[in-house]
Order: sequence, then structure tokens, then C-alpha cells
Amino acid sequence: MVTETRLPASASASAVRSVLATVHDPEIPTVSIVDLGLVHDVRVAQDRIVVELLPTFVACPALEVIHSMVVDALAVFGRPADVTFTFAVPWTTERLTPAGAEGLRRAGIAPPAEPSEVRCPFCASARVAMDSAFGPALCRSLFYCRDCRQPFEAFKPV
Repeated sequence: MVTETRLPASASASAVRSVLATVHDPEIPTVSIVDLGLVHDVRVAQDRIVVELLPTFVACPALEVIHSMVVDALAVFGRPADVTFTFAVPWTTERLTPAGAEGLRRAGIAPPAEPSEVRCPFCASARVAMDSAFGPALCRSLFYCRDCRQPFEAFKPV
């Protein structure tokens, strides 16, 4: 019987970023943390990987889960991973990639826009009304589409 030994993946900043692109936001599983713009910095040293992430909001309830998911994903490199959240620069919705905006739509969440510019993620209608500026998370508001009659969340612009 032949047993296969897996060698650690070769670590480079681009390889680490590729792995991070497979880590999805636990609250929005259609969007990776890379496409949300959470990855601030990646450094690879001989003995460790250092990743700095930007939280969308200070009190985001998913931070510990994201931290654990990133550490687990980086285990493929076979070296310690120092994963921290930083406030060196503020996270803004401008960091969201086009793939991230599309991932939000697929999850039924309107991408960031001023309230007057929000479109329904289900039918793209502009005939929407804000039900509440406060949604299930600090980063989202609640809306209702007058055309398809679907309630939906909209990511707040920051």
C-alpha cells in the first residue's frame, strides 16, 4: 500500500491571496473576504505568514469566525499564520470588488449605494423603499421592492 505525503503548499503573497479568495464571509457566503475588500496586507516570511484584515465595522459579530476561517485556510502552507484586524486605514465600500457586488446580489443583498440609488437585487427595480436604516447587521439596512414585492437588505455605503 502506498501512502501519499502532502507537502505544504509553496507560500508567496499571491498564493496566500489566492487561498484567502476561497474564504467566504460567514454572513454572506456568496462573497469572499478578498472581494469584500477585507484583506489589507499579506506578508510571507521564512517562518510565518502575516495577514492584516480590515473589519467592515468595529463591532462586526463575525470577526472571530473570519479570523478562525482564515487561520484554518492558511494551514495548507504548513507554517504559523498571524492573522490580525487592523484599523490602519478604514474599510470603505469602495474596497468591494465588482465580483463582491455581484456576490451580494446573488445573496439577495443590494450592493452599497445611497438610499435614493438602491436597486432591488431580485428584479433591479429602482422602485424601492427603506423600511429601516437598521438591518440584521450594522453594515446593512432593510428595504422593500414595490415592483417584485420582495423585502431585501442593502449594504450601507461607508
